[in-house]
Amino acid sequence: MIDLLLDTAPRWALLHAPDLLIMVPLFLAPLLAILPSGRLSWLISIFATLFALFCALILVGQVQASPVGVVGYDVGNWPMPIGIVLRVDALNSMILLLVASIGVLATIFSWPTVKAEIPERKHPLFYSAFLVCFAGLCGVAITGDAFNLFVFLEISSISTYVLVALGAGRDRRALPAAFNYLIMGTLGASFYIIGVGFLYSATGTLNIAQIAEMLPSLAGNRSVEAGFAFIIVGLGLKAAVWPLHQWLPNAYAYSPSFVTMFLSATATKVALYALIRFLFTVFRPEFAFEQATFTYLLMPLGLAAMITCSFQAVFQTDVRRTLAYSSVAQVGYMILGVSVGTVAGLSAGLFHLLNHAMIKGALFMAVAGVVLTFQGTTIRDFAGLGRTAPWTMTGFAIAALSLIGVPLTAGFQSKLQLGYALFDQGMWWAVVLVVFSSFLAVIYMGRILEAIFFRPPINPRKSRKEAPILLLVPLWVLALANIYFGITTELPLGLARDAAAAAFGLEAF
Repeated sequence: MIDLLLDTAPRWALLHAPDLLIMVPLFLAPLLAILPSGRLSWLISIFATLFALFCALILVGQVQASPVGVVGYDVGNWPMPIGIVLRVDALNSMILLLVASIGVLATIFSWPTVKAEIPERKHPLFYSAFLVCFAGLCGVAITGDAFNLFVFLEISSISTYVLVALGAGRDRRALPAAFNYLIMGTLGASFYIIGVGFLYSATGTLNIAQIAEMLPSLAGNRSVEAGFAFIIVGLGLKAAVWPLHQWLPNAYAYSPSFVTMFLSATATKVALYALIRFLFTVFRPEFAFEQATFTYLLMPLGLAAMITCSFQAVFQTDVRRTLAYSSVAQVGYMILGVSVGTVAGLSAGLFHLLNHAMIKGALFMAVAGVVLTFQGTTIRDFAGLGRTAPWTMTGFAIAALSLIGVPLTAGFQSKLQLGYALFDQGMWWAVVLVVFSSFLAVIYMGRILEAIFFRPPINPRKSRKEAPILLLVPLWVLALANIYFGITTELPLGLARDAAAAAFGLEAF
C-alpha cells in the first residue's frame, strides 16, 4: 500500500512531506481560533490530521526505500548547522505514524465529548490549541536539531496546559491539575535546555548528528556528562518516568475526555522517543556513564514503576486515575526495555510503546463514552454497564485484556518480546517482576471488569444507552487493532525492530 502511495502521490508531497507535516496543522491553528463555528473547526482539524497521516505514510515509505534509511530536509535550503534541519529515519517515522494515526482517530472521536464538556464559545479555541499541540508533537519527532526539539516540546506543552485547563467547565480540579502540569513541565523543559547548553559549550553545534559525531572524542568531558544528566532528568519528567510522574494522574483524571485520550496515547510516547534518541543516537550505549545509567538508574526506575504504580492502581476507585497510574507502570515496561541496552531490548520497549498507545487510546475512549452517557467515572458508576452499553464496554474489555497481557492480544505480544530480551541477558528475575506486575494488572483491571459484567446496574430501570457512533467507530478500530496485532505482529514489530536498528546506527540518522 505504501509503495502505491509513493507512486501516486503528487511531486510536491514527496518533496516537502517533512515540512508540510508540521506546517499545515500549525498554520491552520490560528485560523481555527477565529472561526465562529466549532463544528467547522472540528472538520478542519480532521482534515489537518488526515493530511499529517498522509505525509507520515509517505515518509515511512521514503525511509524504507532509501538506501541509507534516512530522509533529510533543509528548511529554506539552508544546510546544517546554520539552517533548520529535519531528519527522518525508521525510529522517528514510526513515531510520526503513531501520532498522526492516533490524531485522526482522536479528532473523529472528539466532537461528542467536546460538545458535552467544553462551552460552545470555546470550541474553536479548543481545536486551535489541539492543532498546535499536534504540530508540536510532530515537530519533536522530526527535528534534527537539539534546540528546535526544545522549541517544539514547549509548543506542544503550552497548548496542552490550555487543553487541560479547559476541563474546568466540567471539573474545577482541572485548574490545579493544569497548574501542576505547567510547573512540572516547565521544570522538565528547563532541565533539558540546560543540558543542551552544556552540550553546545562542549561541541559548538546544536545539530543532533554533528553532536553525535563529536562526542566520542570528548570522553571524560565534564560538560558532556553534566549535559547528559540534565537531559535525562528533563525528558524523564516529560515522559512521566517514575518518580517524576506526579503531574500525570491529575492531568489525566480531570482533563476533558478527548485531551486525556490523546495525551495518554501520544505525549509521553513522543517524550520517550526524544529520550531514546539522545540515549542511542547522541550519547551511544558504549559510553561508560551511559552504561552506568542503564544499570543503576533506568532499570531500577523501570522496575519500580511497574510494581509501585501497579499497586497504586489497585487501590484507586476512579477509573481514570486507575488508568493514569497504569500508564506510569506501562512506561516502566518501556524504560526496562530501553535499559537492557540491546537492539532486542529497545525493539521490545518500542513495540510496547506502539501497543500501549492503542490500548490506552481505546480504554480512555470507552471511559469517555461512560462520562458522556452516564456521567460517572468511579468503579461503582461502571456497575452493570455491560448490559446497558454492551458495545462500549466490550471495546473497553478487549483493551483491558490487552493491557493485562492476555494471549492473542497486542499487549501480550510486546510483553513476550520484552521477556525474550531479558532472558537473552540472563535477567530472569526481571521477567518474574514483569509477570508479577501483570498479575497486579489482573487485579486492578479485573475489579473494573467485574463491576461492568457481573454487578447489577446502579439503576436497573436505566435504559440501554450506547456512546455516540462517532465515539464507537474509533474505539472499535483500536479494539480490533489490539486483537489483530495480537495475532499477527509483522507490522508493529517490524516497525519497532527497524526503529531500534536505526537508533543504534549513527548512519541511519
